[in-house]
Amino acid sequence: MKKPERSFLNIDRRVLLGRALAGIASTVPLVTLFKPIPGHASGSKFVTEIAPGVFVHQGIHALYAPENQGNISNAGFVIGNESVAVIDTGGSAIVGQHLLDAIKAVTDRPVRYVINTHMHPDHVFGNAPFKAVNPAFVAHHKMGRGLAARAERYMSRNKDLLGEDAFKGIEIVMPTQNVEGTTRLDLGGRVLELTAQKTAHTDNDMTVRDVTTDTLFLGDLLFAGHVPTIDGSIRGWIAVMEQLAAQPAARVVPGHGPASLSWPAGADPLRHYLTTLAADIRELIKRGKTISDAMASAGQSEKDAWQLFSDYNARNASAAFAELEWE
Repeated sequence: MKKPERSFLNIDRRVLLGRALAGIASTVPLVTLFKPIPGHASGSKFVTEIAPGVFVHQGIHALYAPENQGNISNAGFVIGNESVAVIDTGGSAIVGQHLLDAIKAVTDRPVRYVINTHMHPDHVFGNAPFKAVNPAFVAHHKMGRGLAARAERYMSRNKDLLGEDAFKGIEIVMPTQNVEGTTRLDLGGRVLELTAQKTAHTDNDMTVRDVTTDTLFLGDLLFAGHVPTIDGSIRGWIAVMEQLAAQPAARVVPGHGPASLSWPAGADPLRHYLTTLAADIRELIKRGKTISDAMASAGQSEKDAWQLFSDYNARNASAAFAELEWE
């Protein structure tokens, strides 16, 4: 079978910026970074096979910290007859290296694509180790712009949070292939459908469906256990989730939470949180209350349902208030 051709964008200023920012990262060889991640095995045991040829590594619910080495989100890969596609790479070069080693422990097929579901550091900071295998880096067509705009802040802030040792090897890796609408990637007898979504969790969320097993990777469009975080539009997120919930899937992979969930039931807690927060804020606006009032009280009925609630809910209320007061 003829191997599918890769489709690359011409190098532009975003790629050049990514190359320049690579100089910010440590030049320490990645092999020296490979060490056990607390609470997780290495090699093939680093991942779980949730469907034939579909593997997921489950991160923990935590803030970035030296002790967790950025291992705070889910990442995975799908194996075709000819090649492999990675979906998100974790929150540090250490996590990314463990994921790459897990792939090598499971298959000798080459990694042709590294797909990022959105721009947040806990999903893209593991990209750097994969440069060694020369894949296409695939993302929503808006992700490169968003990542370039935030790159310096992401690098500086997360270096402080992770500490020198856990931050080593991290660099900004810009997309080389953009997705508008829906794009199909052929791994050899196995097709992935990538769909650029409208503004929701961010303005550059993308879903990935493995057609063979009907497994849908949702990135941070779906949180389970970990309280959702709004960096886009609460109205848009609710609308996107309603559309996705109407589409069947055998299983879904959240950006944070278990390796897989049933669908659409797996979305119920997230949808309840978002609609509750929106309703609370609309009521506060109707009563003439301020954004400070919203940060203090909106969504509080959801407090016991989510981990890291106190770390993110006030920020969510602030973002949602700023959006909803003008609707």
